[in-house]
Amino acid sequence: MVSIIQKFYGILVHGVGYLRSPFLFLIRLYWGWQFFVTGKDKLMNLDKTAEFFQGLSIPMPKLNAFMAGGAECFGGLLLLLGLGSRVVSIPLAGTMVVAYLTAHPASVKTILTDPDTFVTQAPFLFLLASLIILIFGPGKLSLDYAISKFWLNRIPSISPDS
Repeated sequence: MVSIIQKFYGILVHGVGYLRSPFLFLIRLYWGWQFFVTGKDKLMNLDKTAEFFQGLSIPMPKLNAFMAGGAECFGGLLLLLGLGSRVVSIPLAGTMVVAYLTAHPASVKTILTDPDTFVTQAPFLFLLASLIILIFGPGKLSLDYAISKFWLNRIPSISPDS
């Protein structure tokens, strides 16, 4: 009986492994587009965004609105393409952490006592998507993967004997 369970589990793990790249691709497409749209909105309405940031007591609100909008807009496009995905997910995640700390500080303070409030805030899924791509990478359906395969096949290997 144990052998049957082990075999089934092995088949399950192997089969689900094929879903990793399509899953990461869908996350990158959806959340890359969402980042792009929200960032573009910030940049297109820079004065309004800076006013909102000023209301949150963010220093240099216009500069920070521009930086947040730029990170989201252009980072979202790069995420869509799967280009520099892990690198670009760092400022995207950082922007979401700042969003939590400035716009939703009460939900951060009660993360352990009232986690539902934390996970239902707008930045949560953006932050989660950024962290998934940072940790697991963009997957095989990305420019990062295609470029790495191209360059790895072009660079001669260096052996310790040469």
